[in-house]
Amino acid sequence: MSNYRRAWMSGGTFFFTVNLYRRDTDLLVTYIAVLREAIAHVAKRYPFTIHGWVVLPDHLHALISLPPNDHNYPLRWRLIKSYFSKSIPNQESRSESREKRGERGIWQRRYWEHMIRDEQDFKAHMDYIHINPVKHGLVTRVKEWPYSTFHRLVESGYYEENWGISHFADILNYQD
Repeated sequence: MSNYRRAWMSGGTFFFTVNLYRRDTDLLVTYIAVLREAIAHVAKRYPFTIHGWVVLPDHLHALISLPPNDHNYPLRWRLIKSYFSKSIPNQESRSESREKRGERGIWQRRYWEHMIRDEQDFKAHMDYIHINPVKHGLVTRVKEWPYSTFHRLVESGYYEENWGISHFADILNYQD
């Protein structure tokens, strides 16, 4: 088994990429209400602050902060993925190894996390989250994608409504 190194910081702020097992599906947007319910259910029991979030057909990006004295984001992701998986129809094919483990064939087992280092890093990841539907060719303007915190952030004044049009190249070229 691989030895994955995770960043553990109580009260930390983290960026995540979480992928479906099959990348040729629109499962997350088809069952967006179930995903929202899963997130709300887990956040009620294990709180976290959502700074930015985008759901695409086959993956999602999130920027969240944990409460002080809590570093257990793996628990939250496991519960979100589990709740979602148990709440949708069982129609996917499963590999032999997934069947032996009693796993559904919905999510990739792993996810990518990055601990936010500073304000510049925070802003770069927020921008990356919200430009992602444009990057993937799902829409031509950020404000056209409905499954994003972008709309809430426009209302709060964090972004302008037409943000992203002239910033696209800079955001996609960001390297951390």
